[in-house]
Amino acid sequence: MSRNGNPGPRCAALVGPYLSGKTTLLESILSITGATTRKGTMKDGNTVGDASVESRARKMSVELNVGTTEYLGDKWTFIDCPGSIELIQETVNALAVVDCAVVVYEPSTERALTLAPLLKYLDDREIPYVLFVNKMDVAAQSVRDVLESIQAISSRPLVLRQVPIRDGDKLTGYVDLVSERAYRYKQGQASDLISIPESITGEEREARQKLLESLADFDDQLLEKLLEEAVPPPAEIYEQLSKDLAQGLIIPVMFGAAEHDNGVRRLLKLLRHEVPPASVTAERHGIAATGEPLVQVFKTFHASHTGKLSVARVWRGPIADGATLGDKRIGALLSMLGGQVKKLAKTVAGDIVALGRMDEVKTGAILTASGKPPADVSSWPAPLTPVFTLAIVPENRADEVKLTGALQRLGEEDPSVSYLQSAETRELLLRGQGEIHLQIALDKLRNRYNVSAKAARPSVPYKETIRKPVSQHGRFKRQTGGHGMFGDVHIDIKPVPRGGGFQFNEKVVGGSVPRNFIPAVEAGVREFLDAGPLGFPVVDVAVTLTDGQYHTVDSNEMSFKLAARVAMSEGMPKCEPVLLEPIVKVEIDVPNDFTNKVHSLISTRRGQILGYVPREGWSGWDTVQAHMPQSEIHDLIVELRSLTQGVGTFHATFDHLQELTGRLADQVIQSQKEKAAVAHA
Repeated sequence: MSRNGNPGPRCAALVGPYLSGKTTLLESILSITGATTRKGTMKDGNTVGDASVESRARKMSVELNVGTTEYLGDKWTFIDCPGSIELIQETVNALAVVDCAVVVYEPSTERALTLAPLLKYLDDREIPYVLFVNKMDVAAQSVRDVLESIQAISSRPLVLRQVPIRDGDKLTGYVDLVSERAYRYKQGQASDLISIPESITGEEREARQKLLESLADFDDQLLEKLLEEAVPPPAEIYEQLSKDLAQGLIIPVMFGAAEHDNGVRRLLKLLRHEVPPASVTAERHGIAATGEPLVQVFKTFHASHTGKLSVARVWRGPIADGATLGDKRIGALLSMLGGQVKKLAKTVAGDIVALGRMDEVKTGAILTASGKPPADVSSWPAPLTPVFTLAIVPENRADEVKLTGALQRLGEEDPSVSYLQSAETRELLLRGQGEIHLQIALDKLRNRYNVSAKAARPSVPYKETIRKPVSQHGRFKRQTGGHGMFGDVHIDIKPVPRGGGFQFNEKVVGGSVPRNFIPAVEAGVREFLDAGPLGFPVVDVAVTLTDGQYHTVDSNEMSFKLAARVAMSEGMPKCEPVLLEPIVKVEIDVPNDFTNKVHSLISTRRGQILGYVPREGWSGWDTVQAHMPQSEIHDLIVELRSLTQGVGTFHATFDHLQELTGRLADQVIQSQKEKAAVAHA
């Protein structure tokens, strides 16, 4: 029986860096609890999680995997989250509904920094979590050294719950620091109870004392007992551990090797006894324990065989199959085990369920029977800001409408994937968290929605302007029998200060250009400015109509529009046109150990460093500010992550346009001419 009494269904997220072994841990949990009869492996491609084609192809998790099971009479749902930093939106959304997280990490001091963003997120939101140091069977470093490296980036104290027993370099078991019982691992079975080896008695006592001292920091009565050298009973220690975990005061640390099931049963027992029930989690989010049925959607799937599935946490129940939430009827009520679903008749508070065919429901939505969600619920995590972009086109032009619909569904499944039609370059842009992230999105388009798209580096929205003024005459005349066409204009073209945009004026006197034709002159000028002498949109220029001529029969609006284009096409090349490239203001967030490397990175990409300041709310981090050409930030995130063990990130906003001359400008202009030639071929 859980020390929480009857806590009801609970939920834990398995989170951590790529290759830490989260999917292997899920397989071990499902096998131990009897949810599956055979453990799968990533190598063999037969795991319960990662059932998608995209996951199998990459041998990595690319989206949330949900597995519901039971352990010693308690119902649990485990959510295996992708480890790639590019897929972190999946983790963020899962953490919004779970009772605790299990942070899975390999025993390495060098990679501790990869945990920093995740631990910061958990700490800031006071989400309870347990640290499970996996792959201890191949560990080359001590648990103590690993914990010291992680403690340096954690704002909450790490509390070791076990000490390892080794036979040479091989991990053979552990000593539980609360019960002071020793266990020897057995492959695929429960561990054997053994006597504590004399060789680690001193280490065990020292570690147990540290555990008690950590707990005493949050309990005066326990502190008094320790000062009096009294030994608190295990039941009292367990109670304090459970309370401190629920309040987010400590981080229990377990270890093992999930591939061999080592330490997994002990982890399950800790979760069973110490993780708070769903009612406590709901209260943390501002949801009262009592009231009408209420669910919150945290993941959307579009599956070919089931249609749209909205995966949700039931905060208040019960909810029956076919029930109506607001004005939306539940098409199916399903339990999930990886890619498999099973129909349910009803569900209760704490459950994780999939709601079928609720087409209008979005990720993050709160659904109630009355249709009126409570007012004070915690806000849903915002989609992450894109840091990588590709320009895409359907391989089959007939699929353009189909592509847009598929992209919309992709965005429902993963809110960190977005798309837009660029007004400047007229390209369809796919945006996300990195190159791998968007390649996965393209694979999903092909595999799930039967839409193949080609991707390329997005065009940079270069502009052009002029350096000197020119007065120009333009005439358009055509005689084709009957009424002809005649328009004649004189214009002044001159540059205006940067950011001045386009200005059109007229100083016509004596009716040399009738008033009703002047708007046509402006229209002709504007059309020409879409692509100037260098091939790019023209900005920061003023055009003034000063004089002209007209014919009472042959002049019309089109004649003067074409005359204006003639004047612009002949006059603009004389104005010393110059290329303008967009400059963005970039704020790069990195641990301060990497600040100097980032300075070098900016310099090699033609950037100008503006300075750096401590990153707000992040101890040991800097925010480096710089101006950089937009053309240089396309793959900035790739190199930045490579420099910073994957944790560096940036945010960029347009700042200004800047003249670009020399060889690089010549290359840009030549490339634009080649594109234009292909387009008109």
